[in-house]
Amino acid sequence: MSDEIRVRFAPSPTGNLHVGSLRTALYNYLYAKKVGGKFILRIEDTDQTRYVDGAVENLFTTLKAMGLEYDEGPEKDGEYGPYYQSERTEIYNKYVHELLDSKKAYRCFCTPEDLDKMREERKAKGLDTRYDGRCRKLTENKINEHLKNNDKFVIRLKIPQEGEITFYDVVREKVTFPWDMVDDQVLVKSDGFPTYHLANVVDDHLMEISHVIRGEEWLPSVPKHLYLYEALGWKPPKMCHLPLLLNSDKSKLSKRQGDVAVEDFLTKGYLPEALLNFVALLGWHAPGNEEFYTLAELEKVFSLKRINKSGSVFDVEKLNWMNGQYLRNTDLKVIGEYARKYFEDAGYHIPNEKHYLELVDIARSRIHKLDEVTEFAKPFFSELEFTEEDKAILETESSQTLFKFWIKNIIDSPELNEELINELLKRSTQELEIKGKNLYPPLRLALYGSEHGPELPTIMDILEKEKVLNRFKNALK
Repeated sequence: MSDEIRVRFAPSPTGNLHVGSLRTALYNYLYAKKVGGKFILRIEDTDQTRYVDGAVENLFTTLKAMGLEYDEGPEKDGEYGPYYQSERTEIYNKYVHELLDSKKAYRCFCTPEDLDKMREERKAKGLDTRYDGRCRKLTENKINEHLKNNDKFVIRLKIPQEGEITFYDVVREKVTFPWDMVDDQVLVKSDGFPTYHLANVVDDHLMEISHVIRGEEWLPSVPKHLYLYEALGWKPPKMCHLPLLLNSDKSKLSKRQGDVAVEDFLTKGYLPEALLNFVALLGWHAPGNEEFYTLAELEKVFSLKRINKSGSVFDVEKLNWMNGQYLRNTDLKVIGEYARKYFEDAGYHIPNEKHYLELVDIARSRIHKLDEVTEFAKPFFSELEFTEEDKAILETESSQTLFKFWIKNIIDSPELNEELINELLKRSTQELEIKGKNLYPPLRLALYGSEHGPELPTIMDILEKEKVLNRFKNALK
């Protein structure tokens, strides 16, 4: 194995990329960048029963959207491919035979019915329901008899039955498991496909992975994996298990309590940069009290040693706050491009780019995510609804005088442009002696449905002359 730092993100294509998996990918990516190593993407698709069409494409799209570019993997082959486990089955078979020959693994001919019965018997005795190892004791004659009858079998790892195993984890430090808590893991299923456990270890070794950085749900599997490394005569990589992501009630983050797919967050209008920043801080404490980081900045400051042991709550309110900060502080044209899709989906077309950006600028100061942005455009394209309080403002004598003045001066003008609007605002003050709170709020309320909102030239330009006239007429008693 080389001295190069090589890490991998190895998701299974069982659905759209989860925010927990995004964090795993991000931490692997950041560590590789920090130390000048390589970030590898590997698709662990050995469990064909759980394969979801479109999941791989979603993975590629999401990683690209988040700016996490891998050095080796599908569509970017290095010298360690293929990078789909389903294309590596012949590679695994070689090592399965080695394990069988060295008696570190064995064939298990138990049927599903046998296993169900065994679990019930163990349950009745107050024992755990893991496999009891009965096929460990099969004689060669019995094994050959099963094979001759073409009986289906799986191949299991022959775990030690006594003692314990101790290993070092970068986050957890010293970890010990008694061997009697570890089951004889299935390495090859009855369909001939390897399980995650075999494929994972073989691939990590052959791809020269130096550090395994993954979620702590895999911590109980480490004894099996380390035993496999030992059985095959290989040096294991360093282990680093990340703390769980939690719901607000401290349960494990799951779709039952809200969105967990990265795509769902992006669809709702969370900026990739904000989501990545937020996820980076879930389980990793930054130097000082800094909360805002670009991806490039994270590459410089990230450290495995600063990963927390305890789980991190996925606080949606904190994410909303952070996304709001990004919306307000990112270049307006960039936000305008992100927001354009939401306007198009709503059927809202604002041809004047200057006025479109003015509207986005006003909206972004009041929203937390971009799927809320069209609420500020809705008054341009929907009938206005007024409260009793609104009507009281519209029906004052000065407001009525104002609306009549504007109708009279707009109706015969060839076009309603910014120059005319500013002239009429000036004349409203000079000729009608209406100004301040009696001028702008009533005009905006009549045209936009709110006393607060975009500048009047922006409102009138988007509405255009006929709709402006109609709205002023509707505001008359």
